[in-house]
Formats: sequence, structure tokens, C-alpha cells
Amino acid sequence: MSFIQKLQERWKVDSPIKVILILTVFALTGSTVVYIKRFVKPHFEDYWWFDLLYYVAILPFYNLILLVYGFLFGQFSYFWNFEKRFFARLFKRNTKTT
Repeated sequence: MSFIQKLQERWKVDSPIKVILILTVFALTGSTVVYIKRFVKPHFEDYWWFDLLYYVAILPFYNLILLVYGFLFGQFSYFWNFEKRFFARLFKRNTKTT
């Protein structure tokens, strides 16, 4: 069983193309967050607390960017369910989502 097939089974998607699209969305989201930091960090270079504040503040923006890229690549429903599961785990709620 290939890596793509294992991810397809784990993520419960119906085609290898969707796995590639999902991986692409994660890659673009991560790259976008790093790209944004490149422009923001020089303004706060002398402040030791910036990195800590950035990593706390970027969480909602990362999730929003993930949904936007998911929408653009036609995988919004997968990422919407991903976000619901993520926040349920984050806030320790036992909600069953599909």
C-alpha cells in the first residue's frame, strides 16, 4: 500500500487526487504563515516576547487561511470538518463529527 493510499484511507477521502489537494492546502497554508512572519518580524525584532505572541496569535489566522485555501482547492468540506475536530480536541469537547 502506497503512502497516498494510506493517507486516503486514514482521511476517508475517495480519491488519491483529493489527498494531493489536501497536502497542497497544508503546504500552502504553512508557507503563507511563514511568508507573513517574514514581513512582520522586522518591525518587532528587538522585542523578546514577539515570537511567543506571534505563535499564539497565528493560530486563528492559520485556521482561517486553511479554510480559504481549502475552498480555493475544492476541499472546503474536508477542512471544515478538520477544523471542527481540531477545536473540539483543543477545548476538550466530546463532539462526534464526520
